[in-house]
Amino acid sequence: MTTLTIALPKGRLADDALIWLQRAGWPLPAADNGRKLIVDSVDGRMHYVLAKPMDVPVFVEQGAADIGIAGLDVIRERAADVFEPMRLPFGHCRLSVAGPASRKGRPLRLDLYPRVATKYPHLTSQYFRRRGISAELIVLSGSVELGPLVNLADLIVDLVQTGDTLRANDLVELRTILESQAVLIVNRASYRLHTAVIDSLLHAMRRAVA
Repeated sequence: MTTLTIALPKGRLADDALIWLQRAGWPLPAADNGRKLIVDSVDGRMHYVLAKPMDVPVFVEQGAADIGIAGLDVIRERAADVFEPMRLPFGHCRLSVAGPASRKGRPLRLDLYPRVATKYPHLTSQYFRRRGISAELIVLSGSVELGPLVNLADLIVDLVQTGDTLRANDLVELRTILESQAVLIVNRASYRLHTAVIDSLLHAMRRAVA
């Protein structure tokens, strides 16, 4: 019996992922696991690794997990070399440039040296560089919305879902960098080794989504 390891992102994305895994008939993690970070499925056919969302593509790319579910934003930020067989119908959001409302409608190129607070240095640098803007990146791990409020940054790049947090802090979206959603990813070597098993799981998920 082939045993596969699946990396799931902690938090809300994991809750949605488990709903769709159940709909697809995948073996689910056993209940009441406390604080365990590696959990077996009820039937023992799967090991589930619960990781930080930004780390899931790393686990899959490096072979620590055969399959993972991650946001497209994280996959692109990590530049992960993984197989992306399908996108999933949840986790919809967008990676956006935002700033004070006074900057709305103003071309970004007028700010040749903006300070930009973000958790996404790779995508942010790429976005501004392609537009000929030399942005100074300020990498934060917490609430990047604080950047403009405390004069740490002129702009921010962050995920936006409803925009409520931006509005509550007198910020507005200025540009969209990337439309994101959950993606099912597979380690390339694992797919070659376990093609039949993984294809069966993918087929079940495609049926559930359809």
